[in-house]
Amino acid sequence: MDLPIVHPGAAPAGNVETGHQAQAAAVHPQPPAAHDGLAVNQQQLGGQGPNTWVGNDANTLLVVATLITTLTYQLGTNIPGGYWQETKSLHGRELYRAGDPIMRDLHRPRYWLFMAASWVGFASSMVMTLSLLVRMSVDSRHVRWSFAVAYSSLVLTFVVSQPRTHLSVDILVWAGVLAFLWLVISVHPEHRTRIVQALCCSHRN
Repeated sequence: MDLPIVHPGAAPAGNVETGHQAQAAAVHPQPPAAHDGLAVNQQQLGGQGPNTWVGNDANTLLVVATLITTLTYQLGTNIPGGYWQETKSLHGRELYRAGDPIMRDLHRPRYWLFMAASWVGFASSMVMTLSLLVRMSVDSRHVRWSFAVAYSSLVLTFVVSQPRTHLSVDILVWAGVLAFLWLVISVHPEHRTRIVQALCCSHRN
């Protein structure tokens, strides 16, 4: 009986097709799966998920900064309460002049706090706009801090414009909003969850 001649290094007859596939895989390796690329991107972002501040687009934040600048400009040029329509004097002393804001004469501390909040919001939004225009990183402290200050200033100008609230309460509300914004955009999501849980647990205790 003649035995079949087998050449050295040849693949078994039943595995010829498998051998070709292995050679093709060695020459043309398969690209990594989509989830592997996502994992690499998350590692590059320090393990942060897609809903964090880093995932925001710079152009979107630039539009937001421009809108805040427009709003703060409108607030600074339109004082709540309006303006005096005519000049009034009493015993030769001028009480108010036509065109002056009524809020400044009737609620002076509230007026100056309102103007300070509008100016701070206007300046912070311009700093944010300039930082994004010079291609500063979205995750940089300049961009994040200027956004938190500018956005919270809108809340301060709103609460100050309400004449029935106390100024100390208005400032506390603004400080709380500022702290909340900084917590959301600066703290890692895992750490943020721990902080919220700690606050809730301490509140319950």
